[in-house]
Amino acid sequence: MKAYWVAVYKDLKDMESVKKYAEKASPAIKKYNGKILARGGKTETIEGSPSPRTVLIEFASMEEALKCYHSSEYQDAMKIGGEFNRHIQIVEGI
Repeated sequence: MKAYWVAVYKDLKDMESVKKYAEKASPAIKKYNGKILARGGKTETIEGSPSPRTVLIEFASMEEALKCYHSSEYQDAMKIGGEFNRHIQIVEGI
């Protein structure tokens, strides 16, 4: 069953850090067959507080999504994080 990695950014003080993080994280996501479905782009907040950025990544399974997140490659990318705060959740599809 597919799983979706949802990252909702709460604030972005340094877009350059986000770009560096994304460059480092992308190979890890590809290694675990993740497919980026949405990254940034136009949004319209219809409930709750607006977010400056939301990322949605599809994986073949919850197991693959968790392997990616816990991989050394992805954890190295997390160290680049810099000045951003986000909420990440992995949700199993139906």
